[in-house]
Amino acid sequence: MKASLLGKMDRVGFTASALCAVHCALMPFIITLLPLIGLEFLSSAWFEIGIIALSIAIGLSSLIPSYLKYHRKTMPITLLVIGFVLIFGAHLLGFHEWEPVLVPMGGFTIAGAHFLNWKYNKPFHCDDCRRDVEEEQK
Repeated sequence: MKASLLGKMDRVGFTASALCAVHCALMPFIITLLPLIGLEFLSSAWFEIGIIALSIAIGLSSLIPSYLKYHRKTMPITLLVIGFVLIFGAHLLGFHEWEPVLVPMGGFTIAGAHFLNWKYNKPFHCDDCRRDVEEEQK
């Protein structure tokens, strides 16, 4: 994958993860209003599973190629795994009383993974930055 496409994937991943975290943080407060405005699907289990699956796909398709081709730093992948462990811990492992805390933390951690990956890839996104990196390596 090209660096520019990976940068776009990181932006999409960061935005989606941040929106997921906001969604999960606000859901306990607005869940009673959703049926009134026709948005009850936002609180369904299938919607959440779909968002989690989409986040996994975006995260893996962005962070792994960046790691392999460009920066070779494990921190973004580590943060991605930690974020998903927090989300899965809340949803699937029975930590339901901690769900309002763990899931937004997981979403923001995944957003942080994409941001850090984007930052590590930044030297490869533009020609001037790439030349600077090549000069430093000489």
